Amino acid sequence: MKSLPSPEIWFVCGSQHLYGPGPLQEVAANAATIAGKLDASKHLPLKIVFKALLTTPDEITNLCIEANANPQCGGLILWMHTFSPSKMWIRGLGLLKKPFLHLHTQFNRDLPWGTIDMDFMNLNQAAHGDREAGFIHTRMRLDRKVVVGHWSDAEVQQRIGAWMRAVRGWTDWQGAKFVRFGDNMRQVAVTDGDKVSAEMKLGFAVNTHGVGDLVAVVDAIKPNDISALCADYEKAYALAPALKKGGKRHEELRYSARLELGLGQFLEEGDFKGFTDTFEDLHGLRQLPGMATQRLMAAGYGFGGEGDWKTAALVRVMKVMGHGLKGGTSFMEDYTYHMSPKGHQVLGSHMLEICPSIAGGKPKVEVHPLGIGGKEDPVRMVFDAPAGAALNASLIDLGNRFRLIVNEVDAVKTPKLPKLPVARAVWECRPDFKTACQAWILAGGAHHTGYSYTVTSEMLEDFATIAGIETVHIDADTRIGSLKQDLRNNEVYYHLNQGFRA
Repeated sequence: MKSLPSPEIWFVCGSQHLYGPGPLQEVAANAATIAGKLDASKHLPLKIVFKALLTTPDEITNLCIEANANPQCGGLILWMHTFSPSKMWIRGLGLLKKPFLHLHTQFNRDLPWGTIDMDFMNLNQAAHGDREAGFIHTRMRLDRKVVVGHWSDAEVQQRIGAWMRAVRGWTDWQGAKFVRFGDNMRQVAVTDGDKVSAEMKLGFAVNTHGVGDLVAVVDAIKPNDISALCADYEKAYALAPALKKGGKRHEELRYSARLELGLGQFLEEGDFKGFTDTFEDLHGLRQLPGMATQRLMAAGYGFGGEGDWKTAALVRVMKVMGHGLKGGTSFMEDYTYHMSPKGHQVLGSHMLEICPSIAGGKPKVEVHPLGIGGKEDPVRMVFDAPAGAALNASLIDLGNRFRLIVNEVDAVKTPKLPKLPVARAVWECRPDFKTACQAWILAGGAHHTGYSYTVTSEMLEDFATIAGIETVHIDADTRIGSLKQDLRNNEVYYHLNQGFRA
C-alpha cells in the first residue's frame, strides 16, 4: 500500500519502590516477557517494544513527553503489574497526546493454589493496580481502550490487534493531504463540510486544485508509458474486444491509462493520500476517471465521488486499518433498493468508482456511456462483490462535531445484471432493512460510504475513541427507540464535553 505507516507500540509497566529492588527486577522481567510474546503474535500488526518499568512521577512524565515527541511511537499499552499509586500518573497522562490502551492482565495465568503466599500476592496484584489506574483514567476523562484477560489469550490479542489497526489509521491521518479536483457537487450538503475543523480535530488537510492543474500532468504523459500500461491491462483483466489493441475503441482505453498515469503522478508528487473529483468539473479532461480511480484505490488511495472529501479520507483510513487482512475496502453508495416482501436488499454501486479490492472474480473492462457530465464514454471495471459479512461507514460533519456511523451488513450473491455496466455489491442490513435505514437517516448518514469486508466495528470504535469523535453503531441489536434517545443524549454530551474535561 502507498505510504503505509508502521508505528511501534510502547509497552509500559507501572509499579512503585515499596516492593524493593528484587521484586522490581522480577516485575520488569515479567513485563518484558509479555511484551516479547505479544510482539511475536500473529494477531498483532504492529511492533511492540517494552519501553520501561515506571515507578515515579518524573519517570512517567518524561516517558509521556518522549512518546509525544517520537514520531515512531504510535501509542502506549499500559499495565500495572503490582500497584502503582495513580496520582503519580496525573502529570504525565495530562501531557500525553498519543493514544493508549489499558491492558488488564497478569503475568501468571493460573493461581498456584497450593503454594500461594503473601510474597506472591504482593508481586501479582494487577487486579489491584489496574483498578487504581482505571480510576485515574476515568477521573481525568481520558478516552482509552480497556482489554481484559490473560495476555496469551487469542481473543485478548485480537482485541489489541484491532486497536493497533486503529492506531495505524490515526497515525496515517496525522499530516495527511487529500486533494479535490474542483469543488463538491453543486447544492449537495452532506459531501460539504468544515475542512478547518477537520484538520484541527482529525489531523488531515484538504485543499483544492483546479482541474487544469491535473490536465497539464495528464497531457504530458508519454505514449510509450501508456502502451505499457495498456499491455498490463490485457494481462490482468478481461478486456472487451473493442478495447484491446487493434480494437475500434482501443483509444478510449489508452486515454483511461493516460488518466491513471497522470493522476498517479499528481498524487505522488503532491504526497497526497487520496482525492476527489466531480462530473460537474471536467474541463480539459475527455472522460470522468473510471478505471483510473478504481486502480488507484486498489493501490491504497482514498477516494470520494462528487468532491466528497470526508469519504475519501475515510476510505483511505479504512484501507490502512484493514491492510493485510483478507477482503477489501471500497468507496460505495447505497444506490437503489430491492423491496420484495420475501426480503429487502440494497444494491450498492456508483457511476464508475468501485475498488477492485472487493471484486469476487476477475474484473471485466468495458466502455459505456455515462449519461451525465457531457464527456466521452468512460472506461470502467465491471464485477460483482462477493457474499460475506461487511459494513458501511459514513463520516459526517454536524457543525459542532464529526460523527462516524457504522452499519453492519451481510453481502449476498449478486443476481445477474446483464444491463448494468458497473461494479456492484448487494447486501442485507442488520438488524433488518427498515430498522437500519431508519436509524441511518435519523443519524444523518451520507449516501457515500466506506464499504469493507476487512474492517470491523471494533476497529472503527477504537478509531473514533482515539479521534475523540462520536460513533453510532447500527447492528443486530439496534432498536429505534434506544437509538433516538442515544442521539439526544449525544447532543448534550458533545456540547458539554470540553467542559467535562476541566
